[in-house]
Amino acid sequence: MFGILSYGAYVPMFRLSRDQIAKAWGGGSGAGEKAVANFDEDSLTMGVEAAVDCLQGIDHKSIDALYFVSLTHPYQEKQAASIIAEVLDLKPDTFTLDIDNSPRGATSAFRLAADAIASGSAKKVLVIASDCRVTAPHSGDEMLFGDGAAAFLLGDAKPAVTIDNAYHAFNSFMDTWRLPNEPFNRTWEDRFIFGEGYSKIAPQAVAAALKQFKATIKDFAKVVLYAPDQRRHTELARALGVDAKTQLQEAFFNNIGHTGSAFVPMMLVAALQEAKAGDKILTFNYGDGCDVHALTVTAGIEKLRNRRGIKKYLASKLPVSYYQQYLIFRDLVIEEPGGRATRTSSLPVLWRERKNLVSLIGQKCRVCGTVNFPLQRLCIECQTEGEFDDYPIWDKKGKIFTFSMDERTVQPVAPSVACIMDLEGGGRFYGNITDRDPATIDVGQEVEFTFRNIHDGGGLHNYFWKMRTVRG
Repeated sequence: MFGILSYGAYVPMFRLSRDQIAKAWGGGSGAGEKAVANFDEDSLTMGVEAAVDCLQGIDHKSIDALYFVSLTHPYQEKQAASIIAEVLDLKPDTFTLDIDNSPRGATSAFRLAADAIASGSAKKVLVIASDCRVTAPHSGDEMLFGDGAAAFLLGDAKPAVTIDNAYHAFNSFMDTWRLPNEPFNRTWEDRFIFGEGYSKIAPQAVAAALKQFKATIKDFAKVVLYAPDQRRHTELARALGVDAKTQLQEAFFNNIGHTGSAFVPMMLVAALQEAKAGDKILTFNYGDGCDVHALTVTAGIEKLRNRRGIKKYLASKLPVSYYQQYLIFRDLVIEEPGGRATRTSSLPVLWRERKNLVSLIGQKCRVCGTVNFPLQRLCIECQTEGEFDDYPIWDKKGKIFTFSMDERTVQPVAPSVACIMDLEGGGRFYGNITDRDPATIDVGQEVEFTFRNIHDGGGLHNYFWKMRTVRG
């Protein structure tokens, strides 16, 4: 039976209060807050975080295909899925695919995964959805949009959640779009895009799906609904007869925001974190058409309780200090050029050192057992040459041995915090700490790895690993 073998999610550490946004533009107040990616995060790095959460205790080499779904891919001509596959150290013959242009891309990817598994071309497929959309300052989208990611491992070997039925329909209705090389979304007047679009199309699609499934809305313990905003979410639930108190899955508009292609996947993760064996879940996704899925939770869900998911990441947060800092995070402020040289990139170095830089693979000496990082020719302890086994360190936690702070940093958030980390199991790592409150950093504090964009230079994104205090 085809279904979900595992799930994971990611919510960025920073939150921007909507009161801050309103006051920045001379307005009154706004309800709640939204999740904001740090200056060193993008859709790719957040997708890696969700995948790491999803793949706890799972052999990465067992994955046959990876689909990365986003409306905000870091490159227009360069596959992000292949970079993520390198980060996760998947096997070389893993099939990789980028999916974009529609908020319902993740649930459409479920269909592709089902077909791949049914045909025998794959046994396990990893689907990642992630978005970090830039919005025009002083716009409705600025209040509405948030950042986040979700990941699902799909297969047919004892799934934790079976996917029992699926309904798909396309619709070319234009409500939201973005042209090439434009930073912000475009839309039309509300009465038209909702009256002729979402508010008409969505109920019809769910009704058609339920008829195909031979089910009623009351058959489902939880209902996950795509909506462009909180008002339409409430209206659609009411139109479908969904019990708002017992059936309707929270959409997190007030504490995360609308996360684009990750919106429905993140809600589904939240629903699964609370689900029990036997629960039936209905999901509805929308964007240039509709995807509807009927799912059943099995006893295997209990094996996934250690995922951080939405619940644990929501509880771990830091406030954006001021509205202008958020604008700097999103590169919406033109700053005075610094007095230092412009950063560059070396493709030969990035390619040659990809095992170090991207996959974060160290070495363990076969003679003395010492962990070496970065990769060495001679063991740093016993000086033996070439007697090493690969030793991944990206999944290791550690403790701060020592640290320093630089107030004159060129990065958007000062001070820059660098530290030496003593890894569990041996070895040391030197790097930067991100997502941090400098006042709380101390020797002996437990930290973990997080994949980030170190800097942009030479027209390239330079990805590497940083550290952060343990979340969740």
